[in-house]
Amino acid sequence: MGVAAVARGRRRGRPREWRDRRQRRQCPGVGQAMIEAEVKIYARAVTGTFARWRIAFVFLTQALFYGLPWLQWDGRQAVLFDLGARRFYLFGLVLWPQDVVYLAVLLVISALALFLFTALAGRLFCGYACPQTVYSEIFAWIERKVEGDRAARQRLDQAPWTARKLRLKATKHVLWLAIAWWTGSTFIGYFAPIRQLAHDLFTLQLGPWQWFWIVFYSLATWGNAGFLRESVCKYMCPYARFQSVMVDQDTLVVTYDKGRGEPRGGRSRQADPASLGLGDCVDCHWCVQVCPTGIDIRNGLQYLCIGCGACVDACNDVMKKMHYAPGLIRYASERAVTDRLSRRAALRRLLRPRTLAYGTLLGALAIGLMGALWLRQPLRMDVIRDRGVLGREVAGGMIENVYRLQFMNTSDTPLDVALSAEGMEGIVVALPSGAASVHVNALDNKVVAAVARAPARDAAAGAHKIVIHALGTGPNGAVLRTDEAASFFIPQ
Repeated sequence: MGVAAVARGRRRGRPREWRDRRQRRQCPGVGQAMIEAEVKIYARAVTGTFARWRIAFVFLTQALFYGLPWLQWDGRQAVLFDLGARRFYLFGLVLWPQDVVYLAVLLVISALALFLFTALAGRLFCGYACPQTVYSEIFAWIERKVEGDRAARQRLDQAPWTARKLRLKATKHVLWLAIAWWTGSTFIGYFAPIRQLAHDLFTLQLGPWQWFWIVFYSLATWGNAGFLRESVCKYMCPYARFQSVMVDQDTLVVTYDKGRGEPRGGRSRQADPASLGLGDCVDCHWCVQVCPTGIDIRNGLQYLCIGCGACVDACNDVMKKMHYAPGLIRYASERAVTDRLSRRAALRRLLRPRTLAYGTLLGALAIGLMGALWLRQPLRMDVIRDRGVLGREVAGGMIENVYRLQFMNTSDTPLDVALSAEGMEGIVVALPSGAASVHVNALDNKVVAAVARAPARDAAAGAHKIVIHALGTGPNGAVLRTDEAASFFIPQ
């Protein structure tokens, strides 16, 4: 009876993750997935090199996100995606719908950068800069400050509802909702002038759609970072599914050195692991307890690993306490671990055909995009011939065609645009109002009617190709010129 009682006590005292692992062995397949989805992960706080990097990226990304909409540029918001006016403001650059090619190239550059970084060092973006990771880190920090460390949170969740539990849970969710509301409001500030938005928000003068999107993104942040957390990475993020095609044996990933760590087992600090027939892994499960997705990195690289390095910090801390060499879990390539390559040799293998191809394409596209933006003309013109009025003969023996000219001024200064044409002898362009030029306001577009006249003599009937020139003076006295081809019709 005494032995049975002791055995039951030991079973009850085992860590929760041991019991969960036993359940998963008993319920494979669909049952295993259901059990994993139901088990809440209580990640242990960890300190170390990679933890400091994660904190630094949290501050960096959030300083940019929350601060960027408040910056001003020439009396307007520096970064604003004005969907109503169909303009994107990026500091001194203004993009219009006609500039969609720049957006397409930017998306290709982003994809190539993702391929390159993944081929070099795995899921670095997921571990340090992904919004899901960043906000989960912020919400987890608030949770630890309010409810306590890992063991305290487990006890609080298992305890019955009391006034203390209600107070702690309410405090946590109030703080979560405050961060989520700030985040949702800031996000909307990228699509509507944030200063006016803040004024309307505090005076409760927002429109119905503004209220909807602020509440929507606030609740999305609260739900994703507060409740879903690792489930987003496990079941919703597509990147986790196709990362395997972008990594190879020379990619730096979080790796457990099985040759050094196995066979694992507990021992005292004074014991010699070699005499016990053990490796350096003391089977403390700290690497599992600090993992935000709840995986055991000792089972090999898994698609759920986001490369945050928390297990590296935890394991190095244990190795330090045991007076063993650090690096049992470390950033290394599969080839470096199996072939026992030095760090320098592993880093040299990063320059391989795949990464060189990605880097070359990425650099070429980035240089091309910057060059195109640098040479981009702020004056544009579209020419459409009035098809309802074909060429007609007017006084003075001239043939006249009517056009609709749409001017676009993407600069911060107004322009006076003069018109001319070539392609037929004696052709001229005039405005019906008799004005010598077209005035186009800064960051504006304007549509005007214009006529082109050419002598009727010695001109064959039919359509003739002409070119209409628009000439203006831009910022700092720069000469701006744009040319558009058109058709000049001469009747029979």
